[in-house]
Amino acid sequence: MSAVFRWAPRPSILAVMSFFPAHDPEPGDAFSCDAIELMVIPNAKDIGGFAVRRALPTAKRRLVGPFIFFDRMGPAILRADQALDVRPHPHIGLSTVTYLFDGRIRHRDSLGTEMVIEPGDVNLMTAGRGIVHSERSPEEMRGHPTSISGLQTWIALPDGKEEIAPVFQNTSARTLPQFQDGGVSGRVVMGGFHGLKSPVTGHSDTLYADIRLEAGASIDISADAEERAIYVLDGSVVISGDRFPSDRLLVFRPGDDIVVSSENGAHFMLFGGASLGSKRYIWWNFVSSSKERIEQAKQEWKTGRFDIVPGDEEEFIPLPEG
Repeated sequence: MSAVFRWAPRPSILAVMSFFPAHDPEPGDAFSCDAIELMVIPNAKDIGGFAVRRALPTAKRRLVGPFIFFDRMGPAILRADQALDVRPHPHIGLSTVTYLFDGRIRHRDSLGTEMVIEPGDVNLMTAGRGIVHSERSPEEMRGHPTSISGLQTWIALPDGKEEIAPVFQNTSARTLPQFQDGGVSGRVVMGGFHGLKSPVTGHSDTLYADIRLEAGASIDISADAEERAIYVLDGSVVISGDRFPSDRLLVFRPGDDIVVSSENGAHFMLFGGASLGSKRYIWWNFVSSSKERIEQAKQEWKTGRFDIVPGDEEEFIPLPEG
């Protein structure tokens, strides 16, 4: 999913810019833990009582592995007169990963895909040279209160694959490898972790895992991945004696094995992977190693040269000014 939502009273459907105009997150206070390279406190954007917290990109850290964008969506309850209506909008040069903890979202794209995303499923939409999609509350869920909670991340495509053909992949939650031992449980969303391998097909060396710790439990995070970070979703974690509350992005120093524990229980996402090795530019919904390519995509969207979304042809998000 792209990044910004406006919650509209029914029956109107409002324009929704997918990259909301928030300031970059700020580094956190100083701390003693030398295992942490950077702590980020995401800015929360309140949109009609619905909070979206952006952890990446920041001024001090643009990527962790191939992850160039990380948004925490909710948790929130949508009233009966509210709905998610993200109108059709374009992407290039990236894969979007939608991962829900609660709620359902109907995805449509210019490939003709129509899919209702369920909690725990992985929706990987690879834009490559260009794709258009929309995300809306399913019709059957409108008109009564519903909950919504999840993550929206973008994975920048590596050199040589930025212009591949677009493709959509949905992987059911039941097919993701799960682990449980000594108060630690979770699933591998993408890549490999603790000897388990996700069936989700990526285009670069990627690490993405959903991890829960019971009170007093701990987990070892090896230095196998070149770049690693965690986002604390709920509870608090302890690393090298320092305690970190929820809604913190912690980027680990490379090469160090890390032990993450929790006194009272915690839920966090581990993510990262191999560095892309080259710079990426990001503007609105476009990611590329070339500024010129982004300018081209801007003109293509402005002049209507992207494909339409079957079943959602009446609306679109215009190119932002500036």
